Amino acid sequence: MTKRLSSDHELDDLVRNLNTAARLAEESPSHTAPGVVETGEAPPVGDPASRWTLPRAEPDGDEWLGRLLAETRKRFATDLLLVTGAAPALRIHGHLEPVGGRPLSASAAEMLCAALVPPERRDTLAANGSADFSFRLPDRGRFRCNVHRERGRWAAAIRVFPQEPPDLENLHLPAGLARFAELHYGLVLVTGPTGSGKTTTIAALIRHLLARRRVHLVTIEDPVEYEHEHGGSVVEHVEIGRDAPSFAEALRSVLRQDPDVLLIGEMRDPESISIAITAAETGHLVLSTLHTGDGPQTIHRILDSYPANQMEAVRAQLAASLAGVISQQLLPRADGRGRVPAVEVLVATPGVRNLIRRGRIEQVRSQMSLEQQSGMLDLDDSLARLAREGLVEPEEALARARTPEEFDRRSRSSL
Repeated sequence: MTKRLSSDHELDDLVRNLNTAARLAEESPSHTAPGVVETGEAPPVGDPASRWTLPRAEPDGDEWLGRLLAETRKRFATDLLLVTGAAPALRIHGHLEPVGGRPLSASAAEMLCAALVPPERRDTLAANGSADFSFRLPDRGRFRCNVHRERGRWAAAIRVFPQEPPDLENLHLPAGLARFAELHYGLVLVTGPTGSGKTTTIAALIRHLLARRRVHLVTIEDPVEYEHEHGGSVVEHVEIGRDAPSFAEALRSVLRQDPDVLLIGEMRDPESISIAITAAETGHLVLSTLHTGDGPQTIHRILDSYPANQMEAVRAQLAASLAGVISQQLLPRADGRGRVPAVEVLVATPGVRNLIRRGRIEQVRSQMSLEQQSGMLDLDDSLARLAREGLVEPEEALARARTPEEFDRRSRSSL
């Protein structure tokens, strides 16, 4: 406890010094801070690029940012939030904790954002008012960052990645998920809400695959998150905005580059969905994510992205290419030591493929119940297991259950 309080006092001094340095820099004739409004009022109307252009990075900003990121890593936080008027905040085990007690001034937040944004992303930031990118710091690992405008001022959200890609076992994921990493072709989707660990699960699948096969892997992300070593394989990381203008353009190009495995950070539009399905259908293993809640909903989302006159052909194509859907949520552990995933698995068995081809998506969940021996896993089963094993509080699991009565029966079962 003493060490924690000492660290908070040090960070309180850090924020105070940063606020002072930012104020002094702002008062310097050589410093300009377009769009900085200490009162929170909106900046004057004018050319957005002039208001969304950050000043150059200052040594003080680099130093304070480095110390904040070091503290973020030290406390095993997953995110660092920098917002004017609030103390820097860490997300630890899903909960926000302020570091230090002093709120950031608008000038200090701007100075930290100036230290964050790399030169190649400043034009994007000036054009759009926000920018996504990732970066690596020596001895501190890899981070993903979004810098954006908030009430006419600068703010940032920084995600912390483990020093190396995780493995499936350490994530407490079902052992059966490894089957998807051992496929040679097909479309594998990991779904769930924002912050549910989709990217981490895919990284674990990729790690499992690279440990067992020699492949040409191409990842297409915005931005690149986990970095995978070549080992005996060939690994390429394509970043949208730096290496390609869009997911669709990157996908069209990558299919001419002899890939075996494609990782698509997110299927965002009908064109990228169509290319991904075609790639899976023509002999590639394709892994991607969608912000959907379960397998049937994921199938609906894909089909709904096409016009009605193409539906029959798309259903046939999806039925042929889909390998499975992994849907997950993160729940706080009962012992307070992090979070644990509850997982639902849809395997594209012949019965499921037939339902997709015929457009009977509403029957897919019933088919999952009939084919549990094929590797299907229901969310309520996963929640019940977590509760029985004492990994999560029963009340927390019950709140996430799809059918509370069935969950109660399963959680009391010794199976």
